[in-house]
Amino acid sequence: MRKVLGVFAGVILLGAILAQISGQAPADARLKGAFRRPAQNGWTFVHLEGTPAEIGFQHGYLLAPEIADARKVIALELAHDTKKDWSFFRDAAQQMMWPHIPAEYRAELQGIADGLAARGIALDVWDVVALNAQPEWGYYSAEYDREHGIAPAPQSVPERCSAFVATGSYTKDGKIVIAHNNWSSYLEGERWTIIFDIAPQRGYRILMDGFPGFIHSGDDFGINSSGIMITETTISAFHGYDPNGIPEFVRARQAMQHADSIDDFARIMKEGNNGGYANDWLVADRKTNEIASLELGLKNVTLERTKDGYFVSANFPINARLTREETKFNPQDAGASANARHIRWEQLMRENKGRIDVAAAQRFLADHYDTFEKKQEPNERTLCGHVDLSPRGMPTWEPPYGTAGAVQNKVTDSSLAGRMSFLAAAGHACGIDFKAAAHLQQHPEFNWQAPYLRDMNSYPWTAFSIAK
Repeated sequence: MRKVLGVFAGVILLGAILAQISGQAPADARLKGAFRRPAQNGWTFVHLEGTPAEIGFQHGYLLAPEIADARKVIALELAHDTKKDWSFFRDAAQQMMWPHIPAEYRAELQGIADGLAARGIALDVWDVVALNAQPEWGYYSAEYDREHGIAPAPQSVPERCSAFVATGSYTKDGKIVIAHNNWSSYLEGERWTIIFDIAPQRGYRILMDGFPGFIHSGDDFGINSSGIMITETTISAFHGYDPNGIPEFVRARQAMQHADSIDDFARIMKEGNNGGYANDWLVADRKTNEIASLELGLKNVTLERTKDGYFVSANFPINARLTREETKFNPQDAGASANARHIRWEQLMRENKGRIDVAAAQRFLADHYDTFEKKQEPNERTLCGHVDLSPRGMPTWEPPYGTAGAVQNKVTDSSLAGRMSFLAAAGHACGIDFKAAAHLQQHPEFNWQAPYLRDMNSYPWTAFSIAK
């Protein structure tokens, strides 16, 4: 009898483990309908649904180990880059950001903390807010140092991402194609591999890539059930931050969830703009076949739109006044990464006019042509970025990282977006793997990353769709 009971208990325990792995909801009613799937080609698919508090709880519970790990990684990077400890950002999250966060997202952020607590992870809501604000802390930190007469840390706003959107005579079927690769440190980028399928109580269904613990995409690629398709790249060498504005991560999530048109998207992103994570946003509306570029500085904002053309983005500022007033960017330096990638995007758009489709976009994101050297060579000037492989060593344009480049890729078109689907490839789209041990042996100056730096393997393109 004792043996039978032991076997029975073992089955129950195994069932609980399998339920957790497969995402089947345990007893807590807040987990109803939510699940995570086993990793697929480097990605983890997570479905969340319900009220803001329920969505948050599901997120925190299902991704608890990944969020705890992500918090350690971001804290390490921020301490290295800004010379400020995690408590500084927790305090700023509570005192500076929280008053400007709407109730809907306060509930979701608190829900994540509650989900973490249910899994025994000792992180509170201020940890969660601080984690979500990761993309904008560099802007805030620099402004804080300036206002307090502190010698700034040797940091800059990193260049992140290459992207394009095209429609009309530039695409094979005349409909929209949009694509993006995320450039970040490999330290965090290897973890930027969550596919979020969110069915909120209010607003539109969302399918987006993301980072553990973020209520927004963070690198910002996603579609919603109203037909809005969104991505962006950061504006290089940008400075300025308004602590009285709405955090960028809140506006980005709000736009992804509630925008029904390009005008809606621009309005949400502009209202309460704090200058954090200043981007050139590429947005499209599948319903009208229109695409747009919203260059969102703190002082200068430019919205361009077309139903026949393209917009490309690779961290270069567009508006001359914004470039002059809000950046330290040199648009004449053809050897700079952003300028070299801008030139390459323009070449690819011209050469492929009328033939751009999903397959072409996948090739573009794997491109290794260096327009400055005029040769094929994976480095920091190529659309498939490999800062670690640069023959110039660790470039000065991105001092916080060095071990950085394109970490994952996404593409969709009007047809796929109509089915709430996109294709994604984890790691470099070109297929080159990154091996942490070999890199650290060659570059011991990055040994501070050693506790958390992991291999970043490249995976095939994989289709993801919302859960039925």
